[in-house]
Amino acid sequence: MLEIDGSVLEGGGQILRVAVALSCLCRIPIKVVKIRAGRSKPGLAAQHLQCIELCRSLCKARISGAHLGSTEVEFHPQSIIGGRHSADTKTAGSIALLVQVALPVALFSSSPVELSLRGGTNAEMAPQIDYVTEVLRPNFEKFGASFEYELLRRGYFPRGGGHCVFSVRPVEKLKPVINIELGHVEKAYGWSFVAGSLPLRLAEQMADGARRAMGKINLEVEEYKESASMAPDNCSGVILCCQTSTGCLLGGSALGNKKEEPAETGRRAAREIKDALNLGVCIDSHMQDQIIILMALADGESRVRTGPVTLHTRTAIHVAELMTKATFTLIPEGDTTIIHCQGIGLKNSHSLV
Repeated sequence: MLEIDGSVLEGGGQILRVAVALSCLCRIPIKVVKIRAGRSKPGLAAQHLQCIELCRSLCKARISGAHLGSTEVEFHPQSIIGGRHSADTKTAGSIALLVQVALPVALFSSSPVELSLRGGTNAEMAPQIDYVTEVLRPNFEKFGASFEYELLRRGYFPRGGGHCVFSVRPVEKLKPVINIELGHVEKAYGWSFVAGSLPLRLAEQMADGARRAMGKINLEVEEYKESASMAPDNCSGVILCCQTSTGCLLGGSALGNKKEEPAETGRRAAREIKDALNLGVCIDSHMQDQIIILMALADGESRVRTGPVTLHTRTAIHVAELMTKATFTLIPEGDTTIIHCQGIGLKNSHSLV
């Protein structure tokens, strides 16, 4: 059994998510200790517990220590299976983070997988669900991985209650990706939304702030109010995308809050894309850590140009190198970094029809 210190580097849920996913994929039993040791409330929260339970379902794992507040968990995986699997944080815990741990595992299942996930769809400190479907999915498709999805209900802080269903077809193996040339902007677009009792004018103000912040880049933003059946609670936010001539897809997003002018919310989302464009990088800062598992599993050499390497990304690399034979090298080039990885070429052990 491999013991993993959950307090190193990012020291939070990231270590646990990557470790459990790779445990399933590589069939390595693990013991994660000092889980979230540096947080104000150490140990497993509902969201982390559901990540473990979801992976247990996907690979028929035997686990111990998986309960709220636990700082030590053992996870003994078996073969990854298809079919329907579900998770419910029963809070506004992020559905996007459930996807982050379960999607790589589902790609190597014995048959198609359906993930029925409940929790928060648009929350702070995690990717919005729209980022997952509009930015993450196209970037994953470069590796040969994809999914279909249905958004049944949105869930916001503090009550959650969102519901998404993801359908994943397994792959034989993943392709390596070379993504180091930004090219020029071909299209910039996005969505600005309000929900609950919030007026549409807030969405318009957020969109206007985003357009102004993009400067000479033409940004097309759809402004809309969520239906009461889809989103009864209050929330507002912006999700932006930028496509380039070399196939890069950058994202930016922000949620509104009472302490900030709506136009500034839009500007924050736009600045994430503008900063990436000014640096000349091929993926935005939020995508960095999410592709590390795919790079590690891919059949060959991947190279991706990023901006400053985030602590979440360094954490994902640390766990990936600890648990696989993949090797990562960070190559500085001016203000950018090329993440180089020699992947292990993991093959699906199941016979796919």
